[in-house]
Amino acid sequence: MPSSDQDLEPLPRRVVLGLSVGHGGMSILINLLGILLVFFYLPPESAGLPQLVTDKTFFVVLNAIVVIAAAGRLTDAISDPLIAIFSDRSNHKLGRRIPFMRLGAIPAAIATFLMFTPPVGSESGWNILWLLAIQIILYTALTAYVTPAFSLVADLGRTANERLDLATWTSVFWGLGIVVAAMTPFLSTMLEKTGLSTIRSWQVSVGMVCVVAVVAMLVPTITIDEPRWARSQPSAVPFRQAASTVLGNEFFRYYLAADFAYFSGLMIIQTGLLYYVTVLLELNEVLTAPLLLLMVIASMGLYPIVNRTAKQRSGKQLVIFAFLVSTIDFLGVIFLGQYPVPNWVQAIGVILIFSIPFAILSVLPQWILSDIAEHASQTSGDSMAAMFFAARTSIQKISQTVGVILFALLTSFGRDVGDDLGIRLSGAAGVVLYFSAAMLFRNYDEDKLKAELAEVSSAA
Repeated sequence: MPSSDQDLEPLPRRVVLGLSVGHGGMSILINLLGILLVFFYLPPESAGLPQLVTDKTFFVVLNAIVVIAAAGRLTDAISDPLIAIFSDRSNHKLGRRIPFMRLGAIPAAIATFLMFTPPVGSESGWNILWLLAIQIILYTALTAYVTPAFSLVADLGRTANERLDLATWTSVFWGLGIVVAAMTPFLSTMLEKTGLSTIRSWQVSVGMVCVVAVVAMLVPTITIDEPRWARSQPSAVPFRQAASTVLGNEFFRYYLAADFAYFSGLMIIQTGLLYYVTVLLELNEVLTAPLLLLMVIASMGLYPIVNRTAKQRSGKQLVIFAFLVSTIDFLGVIFLGQYPVPNWVQAIGVILIFSIPFAILSVLPQWILSDIAEHASQTSGDSMAAMFFAARTSIQKISQTVGVILFALLTSFGRDVGDDLGIRLSGAAGVVLYFSAAMLFRNYDEDKLKAELAEVSSAA
């Protein structure tokens, strides 16, 4: 095994693309859940789907979807750090990451499909119990794949620019994964024309998309020779010390706080998109996929600019700019359907504006975190990349849960055409979250981290 960065061969394009395809696959599963799950179980009346769980509230603010989402994250609170420490300390002959990714891919795809196949085809408490049980399998398996897959960005990249290129390519495929997930309503409409019921057509569509996802997720586990290309020396740091080191990192704390606000807001717009299209704009749900495709294409056109600008200037300032543009975009969501232009123009406008921060925030946070992990590795002598990414994944999942909870709670104030206050309030929630993210990330000391990394590199 190579002993230094200089001993490693240049990272070939096939390794970068192999890892990126895997990120696209896990994006499909994560965004299937984010975009479709609430809509599937608590649909607006115009969707033609039965309501499968109760939307009644208890203890003032809780409903079934809120409880289900919160319960799933309790599993993550245990699985994320455990898988991270096991991965960091692994001595497996195939490397520290690939074995876990192989183990998690297929169960994660099956569990995602099962989330959309409740035992009862109408409102029932059995459906709630089903979701609670399947979530345990889903989030354990998904964590086994996601945390090591993100960690490979830090493991494979030896320089800041190489890590930025990896983050860029994985983000390209992450965006493509969003588009594939968003194709589900379109596939469902096509299948419904063959005679399938609305709910069955949705389920078959989800199954087809899950097959695409698992094939993509297996690509890096087959094509990447991790011991050859990655820095795979196991960490000897005990769990408590590793967790303390990660959470006490001065650079990571502010990164994590901003990331929490970002992913909460992102989950609101992902969960709300079908509602924005069908309720606020009164357009057909099949337009969701073309709109997301437009967003991904527009953002991909910006990726080279983001990559070049981040290398030449400041990644921190770009991220803050992205948060502020997102704040403006969410402000526009509040008044969707009320502007003096056609509704389809409003939909395109919101999507095109959001493509700017999406391009920036798809690439740079992962790159920044890989630099933070690299800095910690260089200064401490122990490679704990998975623990950094596990902490981020945990916060990401918790923040996504917060986003789902906020959106599900707000639907209690109205989620149908003519009774849409709750959907509009989700825009206000996004404004607060993204503006908070911008303010929090101002405290991240990018200059200090880069200077210390450069000092360590020159000393070596």
